Amino acid sequence: MARVRRFAPDVLAALFAVSGAAHLVRPGAFETLIPPFLPAPGAIIAISGVAELICSVGLVRRDWWAGPASAALLVAVFPGNVWFALATTSAGASAGPLVVGSWLRLPIQLPLIWAALQAKAGARH
Repeated sequence: MARVRRFAPDVLAALFAVSGAAHLVRPGAFETLIPPFLPAPGAIIAISGVAELICSVGLVRRDWWAGPASAALLVAVFPGNVWFALATTSAGASAGPLVVGSWLRLPIQLPLIWAALQAKAGARH
């Protein structure tokens, strides 16, 4: 278990790096994740992508703020993930892979938050 704890922040950092870059390179792919009542979806996508990239670097370096900031970022986007799961379900494609994936990603947030909180300052492997 100690080995998993040591490497968990690096796995999350890799996920954040890929996702953060995707937010900036292909922002259109994330537009459907933004609830329509929120303003400036393009800005939200760009800001969340930059935040993921910053957290990724901090997690790899084991900066003191990176674990809590990464966990906070995951908590902050969770309501949008719930909204997306509900929206895709009500769209009528209730058996489609998009709907299944949107619901499966919700419980995955918990181990990702756990992984973020394993990043202890200076605790490199």
